[in-house]
Amino acid sequence: MKEFMDKNFILETETAQHLYHDYASSLPLVDYHCHISPREIYEDRRFGNLAEVWLGGKNPDGTYFGDHYKWRVMRSNGVSEDYITGDKPDYERFLKFVDALQMAIGNPMYHWCNLELRQFFGYEKPLTPETAEEVWNYCNEKLANDPDMTVRGLIKKAKVAFIGTTDDPIDSLEWHEKIAQDNSLEVKVCPSFRPDKAINIDKEGFADYMNELAKSADMGSLKDLSDVCEALTRRLEFFASLGCRASDHGLDYIPYREASEAEVNEIYAKAMKGETVSKEEAEKYQTAVLMHLGREYHRLGIAMQLHYSCYRNANERMYRRLGPDTGFDMVAQTTCGVSIAQFLSALDMNGECPKTILYSLNGIDNDVLATMMGCFQSDEVPGKIQLGSAWWFMDTKSGMEAQMQSLANLGLLGNFVGMLTDSRSFLSYARHDYFRRIMCNMVGNWVENGEYPANDEALKKIVEGISYKNAVRYFGI
Repeated sequence: MKEFMDKNFILETETAQHLYHDYASSLPLVDYHCHISPREIYEDRRFGNLAEVWLGGKNPDGTYFGDHYKWRVMRSNGVSEDYITGDKPDYERFLKFVDALQMAIGNPMYHWCNLELRQFFGYEKPLTPETAEEVWNYCNEKLANDPDMTVRGLIKKAKVAFIGTTDDPIDSLEWHEKIAQDNSLEVKVCPSFRPDKAINIDKEGFADYMNELAKSADMGSLKDLSDVCEALTRRLEFFASLGCRASDHGLDYIPYREASEAEVNEIYAKAMKGETVSKEEAEKYQTAVLMHLGREYHRLGIAMQLHYSCYRNANERMYRRLGPDTGFDMVAQTTCGVSIAQFLSALDMNGECPKTILYSLNGIDNDVLATMMGCFQSDEVPGKIQLGSAWWFMDTKSGMEAQMQSLANLGLLGNFVGMLTDSRSFLSYARHDYFRRIMCNMVGNWVENGEYPANDEALKKIVEGISYKNAVRYFGI
């Protein structure tokens, strides 16, 4: 029997162990998509205890912060919401989480938590109900007194070279401006452009948001499509001035429905008056705005990330109680592969297709996206169109293996830009280590099965590329 999570955890062969320990493990991280707070980076927040780091709590405005992956684990173990997003004492919340985690065999959360304890706290024993009190006291002492256990210390300990946060176009980016002027911060922190609210014309609050967008762009009002595009360009250029390397779109699905500018203007005016727009009308507006943004991303050298196939806020009662992003989303089934290809093709027609990373929350789309990539590659950068890392609910050992297997089968795995955390937690950098182990194990198995030669120079290039160097090249870091 192998020892629990020893130094060769997941690494089944000597080749895998060599690739991980000698090439992958020591490289810096490029976390090009996450949801952490730039303010907490600038202010170098120190967390009060382990529950605060892992389980979060309530913000002053009544919204919630924390890792909803962990909240789902607790709910699945029958834990009362009082211990999850409620006001129960932190130690009691932590114990409830540990009880639930013990049942999470086969869940990546089990591995992530134990990797975080090892990587950031140096705690080597498994986290169990029996060790919970020891872990609580040990970790809290470090959080309180270790000078390297602040937010900046955690980032440095994880060897993070670049962080791309996720920011709304109307965000002032004041914390990014302060970070840019702070020479003591070793990591590069840049905003990423997330314009979903300006695209979701069929969602509640659209008109109010567009009025806020007009203010942020120093425009009196946004009367038509031309004004909307101008406002988004102004904000995007401001983001670019602070080092923006990527945009991000988290849409239900990616539409493509052509329409004249006059028709789009009529649809926009209808929505701004508070009238309901049909699905077809929404798609016409969304297509026009996405086309404009795609061209602007290409002009500014910003990578476009497209996330889709998530059904959000499935539990209406809990959504009304807690709001969005609290752990009540699920995988959706969409059939928008052809419309994504039409969208990229329309941009490509005039040489304006940007670097693009495609993510579906439904693993059944892996092969669709992997074949689509090959239709739109170019000599701008190797792997210009990417099959994004296994996302959210797919961010499991089997999910990552499936994503990389599909990319290897139908594209070039060696040009993959690798892992991201997509997380709100400063301890989630351990997921990069998890990914690197899984990737090295896959490559090592192919070599030991005689499916790829034991050419150390070529293997080193592939492993270092996927772990770090490809992302540096792709995002221009």
